Amino acid sequence: MTGANATLLVTEPSRMRADIMVRVEKCFEETDGDRRNRIVGNIGGVGILPLSLVLKPSSSVTNLDLNDGILVHEVDPEVDTTHSEDTTAVGQIDDVADEESRKNLRDHLRRTLSVQREKSVHTSTSESVADAKRKADGSLEISFVSPDTTLEGYRPREYFVLTDAGKPVFTSRSAGQDAENLSSIMGIVQALLSVFLDDGDKLRCINAGRLRITFLLRSPLYYVCASSWGEPESVTRSHLEYLHLQILSIVTASQLRRIFERRTNFDLRRLLDGSEPFMFSLLARMELDLAMATSSLNCLQLDQSLRARVAEALVPTSKMKDTLYIILVARGQVITLVRPKKHSIHPADIHILVNTVYSPSIVNSPASASWIPVCLPKFNPSGFVNAYITFLHRPDADHKSYQRTAPENNESADTTGASHVTENSQGATSRHTTRLVEDSGIGLVCISGGGEFETVRAWCDIVTQKLNDDGSLDTLARAVDSGKTSYFASQLGIPGLRHFVYKSRSHVQITLPAFEEPYDTLDAKRRIVTLYQIVHDAIHAKSGQTGNLKLQYIRTEKEIVMGWITQPFELYVVLSPRLPKAAVINAANAVTRWVKKEEGQLFLRDAPVF
Repeated sequence: MTGANATLLVTEPSRMRADIMVRVEKCFEETDGDRRNRIVGNIGGVGILPLSLVLKPSSSVTNLDLNDGILVHEVDPEVDTTHSEDTTAVGQIDDVADEESRKNLRDHLRRTLSVQREKSVHTSTSESVADAKRKADGSLEISFVSPDTTLEGYRPREYFVLTDAGKPVFTSRSAGQDAENLSSIMGIVQALLSVFLDDGDKLRCINAGRLRITFLLRSPLYYVCASSWGEPESVTRSHLEYLHLQILSIVTASQLRRIFERRTNFDLRRLLDGSEPFMFSLLARMELDLAMATSSLNCLQLDQSLRARVAEALVPTSKMKDTLYIILVARGQVITLVRPKKHSIHPADIHILVNTVYSPSIVNSPASASWIPVCLPKFNPSGFVNAYITFLHRPDADHKSYQRTAPENNESADTTGASHVTENSQGATSRHTTRLVEDSGIGLVCISGGGEFETVRAWCDIVTQKLNDDGSLDTLARAVDSGKTSYFASQLGIPGLRHFVYKSRSHVQITLPAFEEPYDTLDAKRRIVTLYQIVHDAIHAKSGQTGNLKLQYIRTEKEIVMGWITQPFELYVVLSPRLPKAAVINAANAVTRWVKKEEGQLFLRDAPVF
């Protein structure tokens, strides 16, 4: 879009979401309350919602930040805190409906779990003693663990979503692959969860050798992940939570509740038809996205004055009364964010927005812009806002390595995500997603609670012209296209340092260098990210550990990984395995000094408000 006369085309995702909203309305009768909150306008086939639906008092109060921070501070989420998990199953599978079968299944599971507990009690005793000693003296103790690193290659994780009546909703397997087996899996999962729920208990995970099957209950939906990567339980549960949020961004929580209250065996796939690219894109991002893993934001490295100049140009006019957030993104990272006074945005909502912006159906669309309804679950899980998405700059053809073309080397890169079936195709999908993000250019996202479509479009044209006139957009585009917005650990000149992740706890943001040798292959990245997740999980005691740690140290045959948490920051470093402990501590201190020195470029510290 370069002028006031530019034409906006309604993209396929826009039509898909609009269709979903229409289909939802047909699924239940409209009550008086529903009538007040329904769609009140329509532009180009896309529904527009009033601000009253979005800015409910409970939602607004929850998200107010008295410290006026940019991002909501995420309290370490304890698993199973969502009250929706306390509900009992609504639907049942006929095959296990009789009490005798359920009793036999329950007794068999209890016997199995009892044997596992007896086997683990001896190993846990020594750990408990060590924890007690550490708490007694209050000193910083280094915890040594030796993760199994013999796994060569990573089998693709499998994800399943089903209703509490056992109806399939989503699977990461390709469409049509062994449909009969898939139905059996869904039935078994529903039966297992129902047995525990009926007994007033919850099934968190099943460990079978390397394989861990993790469950997340968000009634009326059940989420399942099967993984053999060796990551902690909290990681796969986080993935399932994000998958839940992605579904809520398309069909709100209140819509789900009303639908399944009336029809417990409803087939949700009818409403989510066409939304698979968004979910496959999310699964691909979660493999290596450490910002999502740490409940934070990873902003683009940029000159502080340029970031401030661009941000000032994005402050909305007084005519845009219902504007909530304005976000500028590039390479899948936030450049700057403009927000209302005394109002913060949750990192999870930003991740859902960024995933939506960079889904193949949006990036590869020929439309000049997209205008789509989207729910921000952490802001208000019961209503839609409108997102205006346009790309201000696309890389020149000479800089594009991938854009609307077939993948190189005959690799399958199906944009629907069906390539998650095999290990090779999953790697191709990850590379496809990475290229798509890197080559998509600079995107502008305007989130509005109202339907002032023409006002938003005209304002975006003015902003684009302003950034072009003062040269900011050209300067920004050159920085992004040239790769100057990223850095490598080797540039710090710290002996033995290979990689690190630094989280500013006050800013709720992380910074990390680009991966380089020896972590330049996909499997190597997956392995080091898994080690990061193990350390992060241990420090925050996310998987049922007896207490938090301040320092965690892992030594493998290939590297040393250390996690260190203080009040202002968290630091995770990867170093050569040959370094002594003193050198590891010195390297960690050197990283913190470097980040402090470059803080203005690495973090989004000050952004305009309106």
